[in-house]
Amino acid sequence: MPLALLALAVGAFGLGTTEFVMMGLLPDVADDLHISIPAAGHLVSAYALGVVIGAPLLAALTARLPRRRVLISLMALFVAGNALSALAPGYDSLLAARFLSGLPHGAFFGVGAVVATGLVAPERKARSVSLMFMGLTVANLAGVPVATLMGQHLGWRATFLGVSLIGVAAMAAVFFLIQPTHAPAPAAGLRGELAALRSLPVWLALATTVVGFGALFSAYSYVTPMLTDAAGYAASDVTLLLALFGVGATIGNLVGGRLADHAMRGTLFGGLASMVAVLLLFPVLMRTEWSAALAVVLLGIAAFVTGSPLQLMVMERASAGPSLASSANQAAFNLANAGGAWIGGVALAAGFGVTSPAVAGAALAVLGLGVASVAYAVDRGRHATSTGHVRVVASHVPEPARTVHS
Repeated sequence: MPLALLALAVGAFGLGTTEFVMMGLLPDVADDLHISIPAAGHLVSAYALGVVIGAPLLAALTARLPRRRVLISLMALFVAGNALSALAPGYDSLLAARFLSGLPHGAFFGVGAVVATGLVAPERKARSVSLMFMGLTVANLAGVPVATLMGQHLGWRATFLGVSLIGVAAMAAVFFLIQPTHAPAPAAGLRGELAALRSLPVWLALATTVVGFGALFSAYSYVTPMLTDAAGYAASDVTLLLALFGVGATIGNLVGGRLADHAMRGTLFGGLASMVAVLLLFPVLMRTEWSAALAVVLLGIAAFVTGSPLQLMVMERASAGPSLASSANQAAFNLANAGGAWIGGVALAAGFGVTSPAVAGAALAVLGLGVASVAYAVDRGRHATSTGHVRVVASHVPEPARTVHS
């Protein structure tokens, strides 16, 4: 695999760290700014809103620019947003800075995935995407815990300054490791990128991402009360257990990338089916400490096996203009985050028990299998139609005139 993929992984590591570290810093930020915990929670939502808006918007605005320049510019915006977060004098300015930090997130992953697949042979495309995504999973494994500890001992502002430095390192890595010839300007331009989004298979692929990853966030958003109230863990143990989720996510991401290069659709179906099984087992696995820890690891593996095939499926369905669709898929991941958490919360509020969000997630994963099946049927129908058209045309080609010999 090319060393240039390391540059994309460094950027993904910074983005993943700043996205999730706020959850661990909420009490510190709330105390320092004299706000409530729910108000501090809006800082998480502000980042997610920035991702959803920024992913398609920035991808569209930069559709005619060389992708290497786009990646550097997006990381520069990321650095500015985190620096402003560290220097924010109050809650409103921090809220705006968090929104700004989220704007480049989806576009970087979207454009980066297109660049990553262009660096390798066709049979290694999924693995290249998984290696870029590994920066995100390692951020959950190491970046977020370290940044949280840093914020608790040096102040939350120091955390965002540290993340800004990661962004600077990513800019340097992109500049030195990705050659301009590896990331040229898209040939399609904005019109071609927008035309690719009119395709039904693209929207079915995006819908699979929303529903499939919504299954993950339905359970993961409420994994802390499951671990403490059902499995009996102390609150102080949860950080280590969430690191185990990062271990599972890293394993699933790498395995999914390798498998998807051999059978993309099979890997996607297998990952979604695995999520159904794991989430249905959650109420049983959460009865003891050791099985609860196993459940967290298995959830990370099953969920992130689907990450690379979902990203690659969207890009292939929008092959004429993949950057915008690829970035839109990152917005879909964040919609899955919000929607899955809401559905899990509905199950919890209805009084179905502390592990009910996992069962709701299993239902979403089944729905994801349904959407993926519809997408598969549409793809097969289109392929059969195009093949039949070719055969009909071929059958009407006149035979060469025969020479008659007397």
